[in-house]
Amino acid sequence: MKKLIFITLAILLVLFSIISCGKKVGAPKAGSAKALDMLTLLPKEASGIFIVDIHRALTTEIANKAIKEDKNNQKYQEFVKESGIDPQKDIFFIAAAITGEVGGMKQQAVGVVNLKYDKNLLLDKMKKSGKGIKEEVYNGVTIYSSQGAEEAKKPPAGAFLDESNIVIGNESGVKTVVDIYQKKKENVLKNEPLSALIKTANKDALVWSVFSIPKEATQKAAAQNPMLKNLESITSLSLYFDYRDKSILAEIKAMSPDENKNKQIVDLLNGVKAMGSMASTKDPNLGELLNRIEISSTADQVKISANIPEDLINKLKESAAKKLEEKLGQKPKED
Repeated sequence: MKKLIFITLAILLVLFSIISCGKKVGAPKAGSAKALDMLTLLPKEASGIFIVDIHRALTTEIANKAIKEDKNNQKYQEFVKESGIDPQKDIFFIAAAITGEVGGMKQQAVGVVNLKYDKNLLLDKMKKSGKGIKEEVYNGVTIYSSQGAEEAKKPPAGAFLDESNIVIGNESGVKTVVDIYQKKKENVLKNEPLSALIKTANKDALVWSVFSIPKEATQKAAAQNPMLKNLESITSLSLYFDYRDKSILAEIKAMSPDENKNKQIVDLLNGVKAMGSMASTKDPNLGELLNRIEISSTADQVKISANIPEDLINKLKESAAKKLEEKLGQKPKED
């Protein structure tokens, strides 16, 4: 009996130690990774991030129909054959980070593509493209860049992190992601301001993004245009775009602690919307589109949201195509 109790306690102790250690987070695997997993490869220094759920976006009914009916569908099929990658089946996420001051001269971007691919096939295609490929080994990972771009200050570069992830950016950004992948640097989840924004973001949307905006950036914008004076109070942005029930959903939230300025921003935006409505009298579809945009504020944010049915989008496309056709069909006036 004592032996049984001892064995039971030993098993419980082992289970407790496993649970205490927590789940070890690996690199995002194509086909099973979630949007949040992609953040583990983005730099801590990011001032903003973008996540795009490519797989869900390209497999929606509207996208699937557009791809099949597109006049360039043959080129799409050729790309699949040559690269071995079918975007609808093999590409899952694109995650990008912006570093440096938003809108500043030193702003840079680096992105990670989560997909199923054949490394050898892609390399062979790159080398046969006619452009010289420069190779550099960094901490055991080969970084590829275009030799023809050597004159550029920050030539584009890329690296195959593993069988599921490819990083693309300038050399510095690519090396940073390699360091993060190898656990030598911290990822964006260690960035407290952005982590707080990420927690409130709609991470199930097709496209979502959060940005931390330094006061200097809004002050600079206000100094260049007095109409933007109220934007000085904005500290961050959160946005998403989604497709549900045959409608496109969109939301932009600007976080600001100044309730009065928030109201003034809303008044300004509603004024612009009203002007657009007046100009849309000749096109009722455009008027309906504007009516579906809602602008509001609270004590700590300004929100712009929209719910646009797919049939309205199709009507707008048809209307735009008709106007273009009429314009192109007009004969030039003779002198």
